[in-house]
Amino acid sequence: MVSQIFALQAGCVKIPVMMNLILASTSPRRKDLLSLLGLPFDIIPADLDESRLPGESPADYVRRLACEKAHKVARDTQGLVLAADTTVADGDEILGKPESGADARRMLQQLRGRTHQVFTGIAVVEPGTGESYVDVCRTDVPMRDYTDEEISAYIATGDPMDKAGAYAIQSASFHPVENLEGCFASVMGLPLCHLVPGLTRFGLDIPHNLVERCESYLNYSCPRLPKVMSRD
Repeated sequence: MVSQIFALQAGCVKIPVMMNLILASTSPRRKDLLSLLGLPFDIIPADLDESRLPGESPADYVRRLACEKAHKVARDTQGLVLAADTTVADGDEILGKPESGADARRMLQQLRGRTHQVFTGIAVVEPGTGESYVDVCRTDVPMRDYTDEEISAYIATGDPMDKAGAYAIQSASFHPVENLEGCFASVMGLPLCHLVPGLTRFGLDIPHNLVERCESYLNYSCPRLPKVMSRD
């Protein structure tokens, strides 16, 4: 079991001792995004079968996995558990992590110059009461018309091999996505705009400058988080 504690500007938040936050994921991208909230948290990954069920839509798939991960970790802890699952979908086809360089090339060529969807499901579970918050963020992702030579160079870096859909939206060198209008953070694995309402429901305080933190970290003007943060 991996367990680490993180805190960014913890003085700006008030968390009850028994309401420590637990991230059920070892994803470095989710860790970085969650750290923007300034909340101390532990990391306890959830290990489970992530096979897709027959006939399961991409949205239902990530929703189910997020819930299963959160409840699995919640069974053995007293903290507030946050779990997430992200998938890349081209229509009803789910594009997971490539099995080889050739598979990565196939995915990138398939997505090139077209718009596909990224779905991220999040689940927050409070073990003591069993109360939960569940949501799914869908983001339309327009890929630029990169060349075969650019694909080869990107595959040579090794970066696509541990990424669903064989790409990282934040890659500065490959820059696969252009003119995105949805949630950048969701494509990275954790939509803060969908997470904030869930955490506030459980009494966690969110820093007032979260929009600035998120936009600075992502170098992206968020279309939705400012609206979420403006609500009382």
